[in-house]
Amino acid sequence: MGDRPGTGSLAPRVAIAGCGPAGAVLGFLLARAGVPTVVFEKHGDFLRDFRGDTIHPSTLEILDEIGLADRFLQLPHTKVSSITVRSTSGQTLTLSLARVPTKFPYIAFVPQWDFLEFLTHEAARFPTFQLKRESEVVDLVHAGNAVTGVRYVDAAGSHDMTVTLTVGADGRGSKTREAAALPLAESSPPMDVLWFRVPRHPDEARAVAARLGIGRLLVMLDRNEYWQIAFVIPKGAAERVRAAGLDAFRQEVAATAPDLADRVSYVRSWDDVRLLTVRADRLTRWYKPGYLAIGDAAHAMSPIGGVGINVAIHDAVAAANVLWKPLAAGAVSEADLARVQRLRERPVRIIQAFQSAVQTSFIKQVLESTKPATVPLAARALARIPILRDLPPRLIALGINRPHVETPEAVHPLHVD
Repeated sequence: MGDRPGTGSLAPRVAIAGCGPAGAVLGFLLARAGVPTVVFEKHGDFLRDFRGDTIHPSTLEILDEIGLADRFLQLPHTKVSSITVRSTSGQTLTLSLARVPTKFPYIAFVPQWDFLEFLTHEAARFPTFQLKRESEVVDLVHAGNAVTGVRYVDAAGSHDMTVTLTVGADGRGSKTREAAALPLAESSPPMDVLWFRVPRHPDEARAVAARLGIGRLLVMLDRNEYWQIAFVIPKGAAERVRAAGLDAFRQEVAATAPDLADRVSYVRSWDDVRLLTVRADRLTRWYKPGYLAIGDAAHAMSPIGGVGINVAIHDAVAAANVLWKPLAAGAVSEADLARVQRLRERPVRIIQAFQSAVQTSFIKQVLESTKPATVPLAARALARIPILRDLPPRLIALGINRPHVETPEAVHPLHVD
């Protein structure tokens, strides 16, 4: 697929490295506000499997604020309003989003490639937006300590582009973050995840369903025709699992989730299983003159709660709110960039602390146990207290200090079929 309609004779003021959720949302909002923006995507399409695709109520509310929620929900999707944890010993804990104060009391499961195609198509209505596919940002261009643009590679070779601001939205392996040499604080999550899929029976309840076994945990994500499975393993154990053989792996899955025993044969080879090496880190400084990191480039999130996409989108909204006026005026100060970090760092730290607590006090214990896992007594007790019962669903659904869209629609949209 080719590049989207672009900036034409308008010189870009913003270059966004990476067209994941954070880059796509920021590109849309800035272009909508009249700021000439180019977004670089190193691939020709967005078709990568086992990417995060949980669109939480907070993101649906953001889409609603910019008039896109109704059109977005016309895409094929699955709505899930409960999270159920069940142990092989028969204990069950259910968290419901039904009581969360939102217009959208559910998680919408939409393939990330559909979300990104939808959003970039909508952004292409603005003459200030350009998406450059098959164009990878490989370095930053500096003048002294300041970033003055990007170096990118496409089919025609290497090019430099001068812009007012470069935004690193190029994920947890961010090349722009590395080039900016910003300080990074890392933690050590106790787990990795093996992703695969099996068919879903039409009569099975729609839910995000966790299953606890002996030294094992898996999470089932409802994708309508199939379950997307996250099989949690101890950190660094992937090679040991593979060495034990595919039959042993299928047996472990069936033992952890007996309701999947009739379908584990659909995992026919290790090619059907994808490893996610779980990382959690956070830049202690997200910016330098001319550069800002957002999303996974600023803070890689654990998959706990499936909040990563939504936290990244919150970053994008906050960045657009703060920066659109300075960008329109042609100058962004370090104080502007620092303000974005101040708005977003505390919510990120709180969510990462919550994820870390779940990992160390629950998941690590499950993975190290030689006995059948149980739903923690404290969690079962808290589930009986309404004000405490609804805190985790609310955190997952809405995040912390979810920003509202403050950018205007400053240009008349083009018609894009």
